[in-house]
Amino acid sequence: MIESFSHTVYFAPRGKDRIQHLGNHISQRHLKANDKLIGLIGKAGAGKSLLIKGMFPGLNLTNDDEGINLRPLPVLDEFEEGKFRSHSYHVDIRFETAFSQPWELGKAIDKAIKKNRRVIVEHFDLIAPYLDAFPDVLVGIGEEVILARPGVFGPTPEEIKDVVFDSIENRFMAHSAEDLTAMVIEKRGYMRPPLHSDVKSGFVLQFDQEPDFSIEEIEEEVQELIASDEKIKFLDDDHIEVGEEKYVCTGPRIHVGRTGDISDFRLLKEYKRDPVTGFYLLVGIVGERRGQLELSCGCR
Repeated sequence: MIESFSHTVYFAPRGKDRIQHLGNHISQRHLKANDKLIGLIGKAGAGKSLLIKGMFPGLNLTNDDEGINLRPLPVLDEFEEGKFRSHSYHVDIRFETAFSQPWELGKAIDKAIKKNRRVIVEHFDLIAPYLDAFPDVLVGIGEEVILARPGVFGPTPEEIKDVVFDSIENRFMAHSAEDLTAMVIEKRGYMRPPLHSDVKSGFVLQFDQEPDFSIEEIEEEVQELIASDEKIKFLDDDHIEVGEEKYVCTGPRIHVGRTGDISDFRLLKEYKRDPVTGFYLLVGIVGERRGQLELSCGCR
């Protein structure tokens, strides 16, 4: 039952469509109609705004990824007028503290909630000390997406922040290594891997038939690209640039800055066949192996 729900964890996907699809899944499965305060925590580029767009289709983001800024801030402007006209409001605290004091934002958010409005807050950890209420739902985005219903005994925003800030680099590394691996496979004359999926601290490329290329040779070529320390640059919503080479990417902001930032890259040396779908899976891993995420509330 939702009333006994404490927290759950999802893989944090990397493509835009997959992030928004997860947001939609979260809203249908975990949000209740009377949830008023929803907080999101994660570093820049983690995908908070995309997740919000999936969770709340049609919501006007006050500072979205395309740089469209709503001025004045609706929830603060309408608080000062004494009348809230909308049902839901979005606030990016990191952005808004350039224009307003945190305590001003906190008062406006508290008043909106008391007036039965919903407020979705990015960088919730920065405003939590200035609010009277616990968030109904708290979402942390790092290597994984952690969704919790906090209470008196936690998890606290700082606990969620510590987990997701520590793990986000593995997600950036995994995505960059995933694209480098796909690039090497394509350069060898093979079709772009049709489907991508996730494992902890890594990625999965899925093929409808078993490839006949050498996994060891693919791994060696990717490691050479990593050693070359090429710059990885965002070009547009559908492309990145690796060195001077343009490449199609569904999550162009979710990358490390240079190929040399990828550590401990390796490919599993055999394909795993999914007995349900029949796909052959090529698995790549990055970074040091981590244990289970653990929060001080005792959840695992």
